[in-house]
Amino acid sequence: MAKDHGPSIKNDEQYEALRDEGMSKSKAAAISNAEGASQRGGSSAPYEEWTKDELYNRAQELDIDGRSEMTKDELIEALRSD
Repeated sequence: MAKDHGPSIKNDEQYEALRDEGMSKSKAAAISNAEGASQRGGSSAPYEEWTKDELYNRAQELDIDGRSEMTKDELIEALRSD
């Protein structure tokens, strides 16, 4: 059973798993609080089918540095490596 991290964390299990993988507290919180975070793989189209604005918004949710200067391909790469 996942520890309750309070109301600021929407998905405690995912948050703990991300922290166990070495992710920072802020990044783990952003990912676990993102809309649809409880769903795993296969529920959305591949990043190549997203618009640049959609990719930018997702990068913003994940607090990816330098996103405003990135091309669509760079956003895709950053989202996949994050």
